[in-house]
Amino acid sequence: MTHTITLGPLNRADGSASYSSNGYSVLAAVNGPVEVQRRDEIPEEAAIDVVLRPAVGVGAVRERHLESIIEKTLRQVIIVSAHPRTLIQLTLQIVATPVGHGPCTDLHQSASVSSVVQSSDPADSVPQNLPLLPALLQSSILALLSTSLPLHMTLTSTLVAVSRNGELVGEPSVEEIQEATSLHVLSFSSHGELMVTESEGAFDIETWEQVYDKAEHGCRGSSMRDSNQMDDVDMETSEADNLQNLLRGAIKEKSAREQRWREG
Repeated sequence: MTHTITLGPLNRADGSASYSSNGYSVLAAVNGPVEVQRRDEIPEEAAIDVVLRPAVGVGAVRERHLESIIEKTLRQVIIVSAHPRTLIQLTLQIVATPVGHGPCTDLHQSASVSSVVQSSDPADSVPQNLPLLPALLQSSILALLSTSLPLHMTLTSTLVAVSRNGELVGEPSVEEIQEATSLHVLSFSSHGELMVTESEGAFDIETWEQVYDKAEHGCRGSSMRDSNQMDDVDMETSEADNLQNLLRGAIKEKSAREQRWREG
């Protein structure tokens, strides 16, 4: 799977990044800390405002739902206590989605939860909120990393689909999403903690555990169920194709580019 990362594409934002993967492309911009209106002021920490703009048209219920997930996640990532009585603004612009992205009629009953979901009516259909969420989370973290805001951690996010025959597909195509019985978005922090778990469809506990292992391998390179000895800061890991290494590589490249003036 090809991932494209660009850090700092916007000159007038405090931090910005673009992220493309699996046909989804998102541009993120961060501004802050800035002055906050008194009604939104939080005495002991910064407020976080997330605005999601769709590729076409105006935002609706889907965008508000995704904004809520992202805001709650970033509140755990940013050291909000470092900037009390201020506002951190994050704007996410969906630039492109794959052809065919839209409502799916093959998934069972929809639920966006932090636990296992079982369908009561397999005829129900679900909106396709989850396939976009990993790109939104990833672009948000990259934009934050291009600012000077202090962070507790970083995170990586991936999508896993479960096919009708029980096969697990990481970062599925639109066709695989439409044929899936359940979809799962999981995000892991740089400390190995599960930060986000959102699911749609019908599945059992055993399937969810398999999804967890596959998502953790895609994000971090190996499953903590198999090994408790993974070092969070080890840059010499043998897994070169996981999202955490991709994130590290993008930051290292940006740092090296910014330090080239010293070589002259």
